[in-house]
Order: sequence, then C-alpha cells, then structure tokens
Amino acid sequence: MTVVEHNAVALGVSLDQLMENAGRAVAEEAIRRLPPPPARVAIVASTGNNGGDGTCCAHYLHQWGFSPEVWIVRPPAEIGSRAARRCFERIERTVPVHVRLPKPEELATMPLVIDALLGSGQSSALRSPIAEAVGAIQQSGAPVLSIDLPTGALDPNGLKPATTVALTAAKREMDPSTAGTVVVRDIGIPPDAWRRTGPGEFACFPLPTNPSERGRSARLIVIGGGPYAGAPALAALASLRSGAERATVLAPGGAAERVQGFSPALVVHAVGSGRFRPTDVPEILDFVRGAHPAAVAVGMGTGAHPETLEALGTIERALVGGVPLLVDADGLAALPSPAAIAASGGEPLVATPNAGEFARLFADRPAESPTDRLATAARLARERRLTLLAKGRSDAISDGETTVENLHHHPAGTVAGTGDVLGGVVASLLAQGLGPVPACRLATYWVGEAGIVAASRRSFGLLATDVLDELPAALAAGLARTRRGA
Repeated sequence: MTVVEHNAVALGVSLDQLMENAGRAVAEEAIRRLPPPPARVAIVASTGNNGGDGTCCAHYLHQWGFSPEVWIVRPPAEIGSRAARRCFERIERTVPVHVRLPKPEELATMPLVIDALLGSGQSSALRSPIAEAVGAIQQSGAPVLSIDLPTGALDPNGLKPATTVALTAAKREMDPSTAGTVVVRDIGIPPDAWRRTGPGEFACFPLPTNPSERGRSARLIVIGGGPYAGAPALAALASLRSGAERATVLAPGGAAERVQGFSPALVVHAVGSGRFRPTDVPEILDFVRGAHPAAVAVGMGTGAHPETLEALGTIERALVGGVPLLVDADGLAALPSPAAIAASGGEPLVATPNAGEFARLFADRPAESPTDRLATAARLARERRLTLLAKGRSDAISDGETTVENLHHHPAGTVAGTGDVLGGVVASLLAQGLGPVPACRLATYWVGEAGIVAASRRSFGLLATDVLDELPAALAAGLARTRRGA
C-alpha cells in the first residue's frame, strides 16, 4: 500500500486527497455502528498516516453532530507527513484531544473505539507506547473499529477488532479471527498506481537493520562470460551498486581475466577455458554450494554453443529451488521444465528475456498490443512456474498472479548492456531478501530512472556504464522521496 500510495501521488492524486477520502470513508462506516448524534466515540491515534486518517475521521464525525474524543499517544511534533499534520491541526481546537495514553475506564464508556494507531506496513511485535495503548483498548472491553489493518496484526497480543475498514483493498494479514468484519472502501487510488511501476517502488528497498547480518545475506554469484566478458561484469557491478555485499563472477578462463579487468571490486573465479562445457559443471556447482550465496544469476555473456547450453541447463536444474535464481540471455534457452521448477522447492526463479528472446523462447505468437503482451506474460509465467520480466519498451512483470508493467525509460537506455545492468539489480534485490515481483518492479523503475538521469547528461551517447554509475544517486533520490532516508 505504501508503494501504491506513492505511485498515486506521482500520478497526480495528492496525499491530502487520499487522506481526506480515507477519513470520510471511516467516519461513514463508524456512524453505521454508533447510536444517533451526539453519541460519543473514541479515536486512539499515533503520529503516522494511519493517525492522520483517524483525526480526519474525527473531523467528519464532529461535523455530522457526533462527539469524538481523540487520544494521540505520541507528541504531535512527531507527526510525519504534512497531510497528517493538517488533519490534526484541523481538530485540535474543536475536538477534545489528549496527548497521552488512554485509560481503560475512559474507553469503557464509549460505544465505539476507532483504532488509528498503525495501518499497513506493520512488520514486527508491538512496542511502547503502541503496546500500552492496545492494552488499554483491550481492557476497556469497548467494540473496536480498526483503520486499514488492526494494530498488532503480526503480534499475538494485537487488537482483534469487531470491524476493519480496509482502504482500497483487503490486506493479506486479514482474516475473520484477526480483523473481524472487513469492509473495503475505495479512497481514489487510480488503477494505474496498481498496474504500473512508479517512484513508490523505492519503499520496497531493503534498508539494512543489522549490518553484521547484512554482510552474510547479500552475497551473490554471477555465472557468465565466455565469448563476452562485459555482460557478467556489468551484472556483477550493478549488483554491488544496488546493495549486494559481494559479487563473485564464475567465468571461463580467459574471459575471467577480462572480467577482472573491469574493476578490482569484483571477485572472479576462473573455471575451464574459452567457454563453459559439461565437464565444468561439477566444479561450478561445488563452488556455488560451498559459497552459500543468497542469489545466483546465470547466462550473461556465455554464448549459445550447444555444449555451453547443455552445461547451463544442468546448472540451472541443480540450483533451481535451492537458491533465488535469475536466468538471463543465453541461459534462457536452457530453463528447467515447469515440472522440475514445481518440484524443486520454494526459492524463486526469475527469467529476464529481452524482446527478441521473449518472442523466440516464450511467446507462441507476436503480441498485438501492450495489453496483449501483459496477458501473454501472465499466462506464460503461470504455465512455466516462474516470474517473468519481459524487457522492452514496456517491461512486463508477472508471476502468473500479479502482473505489472514498467514504462519508465529513456529511449537512449536501449543501448547494449543495460539489460545486464537490470539483471544484476534484480539479482541483488533477490539476494537482499526481496520477493521476485517486488524485486522486478523496483529494479525496472530504478534502472529506468538511472537511464533517464544519465541521458539528461549524455543524450543518445549513453553507455550501459553511465546507467550503472547513476544507480546510487537514483536510489538516494528515491529513498528521500519515500522519506526513508537519503
């Protein structure tokens, strides 16, 4: 929801309008559960946007003749967004507001308590003062209506409301035992905020919480090279630029020396000579299994010699399901069968064909329109049991259930090598723990943004290395836009 809300704002819908729509929708649902005016109602809020929805709800209830009373459990100075602050300032002189924790006996007399403490985005056990506020609500015994998601949905001690007003869509954490009766209300988010990538994708970037753990979990291996050394080098460097702690390239002898020449930041291991052969597979698999990577990328720059494709096929079948696996370029011709993928285990496989590879290796007929291409990508992802990122003027991303497109590009970004950069970013995000569809969504928008910034300086003289160099700045700007730190 954080991603979609930021994407909606980028499409021209203000956060003020979304919060206004949300507050009114919650107020409308509240009055269906309240005695007639001037019935009292409690709103227990914090300082995030969920709290803004709650104070906006209080405004509408007051306007309609009810008697709302607000408890805000953190100092109002900590209110984060301008929209939430506007909603608080609108009611602070018209509605009783207590800047403290509520007491159970204060809430016990209320016909309804509105939970505006935490909405979507909850990811851990409750902490003070939210935990104490939840305890007071529970001890009061009053009926509860939660906004968007019950506070503590991921905590066994969280609230179990009678009703939850889900904004825009029900959340995956919801079921009758945790959310009560779920009422879904539209708040004006455009359909394209769901269907297309946008700047909100940066809200999914996996910021480190424990640097010591991050070093052990964000290492990846790129298996590539042979006729071409630039492709695996670009992919590995892009993975480092996008947050991987280490990128190791396994390449045939000769190519390995050229890959190492691109940067001392790369770790390179030579296997065999000239190109990959079936006889190289045991050494490659032993190396991968001994290194315990968090993700593996296969296929960049390997060439399509029959012996190489045979080797890649054996490698992919051995690794699929055991580690997040990205397959690109020539490796796509050796993908495991759907049955082998289905039987392999839980780790994702992401295939990243360009337009020509998509038409040659996946689609059974040319796509007639972007909509047709998206539908084809969804069907093929479902049939092939993988996540598909079909690159092109419109990037089609699908795991067979969720389908999204990315249109955020500069025409100069079609230069050779940018697909390898994109593959490296996706593999890096997989290594950092992101799921396959969020990783593809973020990577396509991020690389597109880096290409747009690079093109503003280079125009149609753009190189893939220019896109690579802009990745960190594009990330910093994206994180700042979603207020997650630059």
